[in-house]
Amino acid sequence: MIRVVAHKLVYTLAMLALISIISFVAIHAAPNSFLSGGELNPNMSADSIDRLKSIYGLDKPLIEQYTSWLQNILTLNFGISFVTGADVSDEILKRLPITLLLNIISLVLVFAISLYLGIKAALSYGSKLDFAIRQLSLLSFATPSFYLALLLILILSFNLQLFPIAGINSIGIDESSSLYYVDRAWHLVLPISVMVFVSIGSMIVYVRSLTLEILKSDYYFFALSRGLDQSTLTRRYILPNLLPPIITLLGLSLPGLIGGSVILEQIYAIEGMGQLFFLSALSRDYPVIMGILMITALLTLLGNIVADLLLLKLNPFANR
Repeated sequence: MIRVVAHKLVYTLAMLALISIISFVAIHAAPNSFLSGGELNPNMSADSIDRLKSIYGLDKPLIEQYTSWLQNILTLNFGISFVTGADVSDEILKRLPITLLLNIISLVLVFAISLYLGIKAALSYGSKLDFAIRQLSLLSFATPSFYLALLLILILSFNLQLFPIAGINSIGIDESSSLYYVDRAWHLVLPISVMVFVSIGSMIVYVRSLTLEILKSDYYFFALSRGLDQSTLTRRYILPNLLPPIITLLGLSLPGLIGGSVILEQIYAIEGMGQLFFLSALSRDYPVIMGILMITALLTLLGNIVADLLLLKLNPFANR
């Protein structure tokens, strides 16, 4: 186990280094920058802009800028925001918890719902229930997250007034209130619902396909001949064979969930890391963009490490 963890950590560090190089070059290859894209006062003189470039180190060669930036991020110092002048690390850490909460809850719900519906569809192969679940998965494939988010706001917030339109807490409710967490949960129902719905389509199809293969296997026919009931068959023979590939797929789906939260946090006015990335991209705030890219890459790689360790726990011979 220790050898596997050490190997995964080395791989993670190598990938982070590669991601940092690609991200740094891509950001600096963009056609405009914060200091030249009209974001500043248009009456600012060229000398003043040059002084700002000198303060932020943007007048140095690209390789020297990257080396300095890399040394800083090793101590979690992502620099100072061009727009607000605040410490980037503090800005990210302040917004990170709500983004993690959204993605963790969504991932758990996607896993549970997809597993249930996928197995149900396979066990009801060719029936109306199977057809309905397959149509649901197709609808999930075809629905853009931003469209569904706006549609739910229009129907459930504006017309029916069942859910709040935006934010994560109502005005006037603080942490001392007994309804604080209930109110927050109510605000998060719509964004989490959107994240889950647009993510379950591929997972349902995958679970259904794997389950159908299991139902054709010799060991399943043998278990069926012993007269075991369906719940026992599912618990002992279907689930143990489904979990390894499903966990692998969930690990690979993490970037999509985190990337999707960028749009949804902006639509629902959730002050998370996704919204910060969106606003920073509009204003070309390079230190914030680079900081969020590296944090997102780290979280994705750590998620894959957790998935690999779970696979190793389920199948100790997987990495031998």
